[in-house]
Amino acid sequence: MNYIYKLLSKIIDGYAYLRDRISAGWSSRNSSRIREWKLMAYAFSKSRIGVLGGFIVAVVVILAIIGPAIAWEPYWEYRSVLNPELWLHPPCLPPSCSGLPAFGTDEWGRDIVAMSMYGFRISLVISLFVVLLGAPLGIFLGLLAGYRGGWVDEIVMRLTDIFIAFPGLILAIAFASVLPKRIRDFLEAYPAIRDFLSALFGLRPQEYGQLAALVSVWVAMVLVWWPGYARIVRGSVLSVRELPFVEAARLLGIPESKILFKHILPNVLSPVIVMMTFDLATATLFAAALSFLGLGPQEPVPELGFMISKAATYFPERSWHVVIYYGTILLFIALGWNLLGDSLRDILDPRTRRAIEFKGE
Repeated sequence: MNYIYKLLSKIIDGYAYLRDRISAGWSSRNSSRIREWKLMAYAFSKSRIGVLGGFIVAVVVILAIIGPAIAWEPYWEYRSVLNPELWLHPPCLPPSCSGLPAFGTDEWGRDIVAMSMYGFRISLVISLFVVLLGAPLGIFLGLLAGYRGGWVDEIVMRLTDIFIAFPGLILAIAFASVLPKRIRDFLEAYPAIRDFLSALFGLRPQEYGQLAALVSVWVAMVLVWWPGYARIVRGSVLSVRELPFVEAARLLGIPESKILFKHILPNVLSPVIVMMTFDLATATLFAAALSFLGLGPQEPVPELGFMISKAATYFPERSWHVVIYYGTILLFIALGWNLLGDSLRDILDPRTRRAIEFKGE
């Protein structure tokens, strides 16, 4: 038994304990579910790819949470104005350049490592909310289309086809181009929401103009992200809705909403969870691409795609270190989510869990 499995098992036991405190006897009623979770935890602990992906994701999430708090340089200070020597200073190690950032600076003389602490938060918040808002919309429409069929299915699927017919990046560019002014007016009218979003992204409230650009990228991506989930859920529901337990639920007069969310949804979630994990990597790169094209925030917000775009002006003569560093971070984030998704795809397969039970492990 390895340490990773012990840790995951304790987390599962802790969750079960909390549920028992809320609802007495929850663990005994859900003992089979708890056992299945522990089998998945054991399978995950045996997957080297999954453990590596989980470690990378954990590092990214931790840096995103604490990054703005531990960043040793504020992103709004332009140091190269006072000290021109800091303009795109290349990487160097003491004692040859004592007092200068080891990984170099950007065109404003800011330490690129310190700026990446803010970048981790911005990238994670955008990718998480794109998936957490886009996926439920697609899941709901897919459930409805697959279960109801008929004209409901036709309307939902034709709407899905319209969105899929346009390249996602082009459609997102169109939305991101027209949304910022409207979102800025909204943030000016509601200071409490502005302050909340500023804290969420790790920015100052003074940057609400750039915050509007960030939120516009976020909204634009949500609007183009749901069709994939609608299609995959609809296909899964078509195969599940004719199974005996669904027919029995209908005959018992159980409300349709309960059949959809209590009986059908849990049986079609596995491919959705895997897709969400992969999409967290895609959304990170997608948001960086929109910012690279100039549709995201501008100065002084340290968004990863925007900082690569700025450095491209002086690449490769002076800014090679900036492009390589921020590009590596984006690769690091995407790699972690993809490795984790590969592992989850195998772990959520019922055949994997049956094989573990058969071995007696």
